[in-house]
Amino acid sequence: MTRRAMLRFSALAAVGTQVLAAEQRRAPSRCIDSHVHVWAHDGRFPFAAGAKVPEGNFSVERLIELMRANRVDRTVLIQVIHYQWDNRYLLDVLRRYPRLFRGVCRVNPEDPAAPDMLAHLTEQGFRGVRLSPAAGPEGDWIRGPLMRPLWKRCAALRVPMTLLIPVTRLPDIVPLLDAHPELTVVIDHMADCPVNRPDLLRLLLDLARYPRLFVKITHLWSLSRERYPYPDAEEQVKRIYDAFGADRLMAGTDWPIRLELLDYAGRLSLYREHMKFFTPAERRMILGGTAERVWAFA
Repeated sequence: MTRRAMLRFSALAAVGTQVLAAEQRRAPSRCIDSHVHVWAHDGRFPFAAGAKVPEGNFSVERLIELMRANRVDRTVLIQVIHYQWDNRYLLDVLRRYPRLFRGVCRVNPEDPAAPDMLAHLTEQGFRGVRLSPAAGPEGDWIRGPLMRPLWKRCAALRVPMTLLIPVTRLPDIVPLLDAHPELTVVIDHMADCPVNRPDLLRLLLDLARYPRLFVKITHLWSLSRERYPYPDAEEQVKRIYDAFGADRLMAGTDWPIRLELLDYAGRLSLYREHMKFFTPAERRMILGGTAERVWAFA
């Protein structure tokens, strides 16, 4: 091969590599729903005493049908409160469908044994834990002495800490974030900040300084005071996006909670068709890329 031919071949190879890289950048990533609950009226998995469980089919089998019909590839399943600290139904789901789902368990945050329980559940296949401090005094445990050992164990296990937390409680987790900068933390539902309270939203935006903190931009349908596609809630998403960037935001349906407001397909359409400030690459991030980074699907 002559030198000229070799140079020409090298140039064509470089162009081919660039074209392939461009195609890979354009290739759609998997769609991952970051937030779903499932349960079944099954005597093998009794609900917690006093649980108010809606009638209807909200089993994992029904969810899989919806996923297939709506082009959702993977889903993060959050232990539903109907079972409280009994994670057996969700564990059964994870064992039956290991490639489709990642599971986030619940442990009792007021039990000193919670760190050991989290370790046990992680060994069984769970990939994270969810805590849900209430806004009132009954949620004061979030700043109590049992939190440090639980967060420390979560960090040691290298699984995400997910928080269903009211926006007014966010200052309570700052000492925990400072103590565990290596821990991945996920804030559910934009901390349910009212869309007409930018002063409270600032409590969430201020947490953007923690690079391992992520936000689910969910519950637009619950927070909004306007009709679909909820422009007031979309503006709140835009402010969060400006602070955190798309690579720390996640889409999620929260199926089957509050289906009277918006169905599964409609929730997905908010992320696929609206919020025009997202670039195509950023849209792929919020629809799956970010969740892929946090929960590492196979």
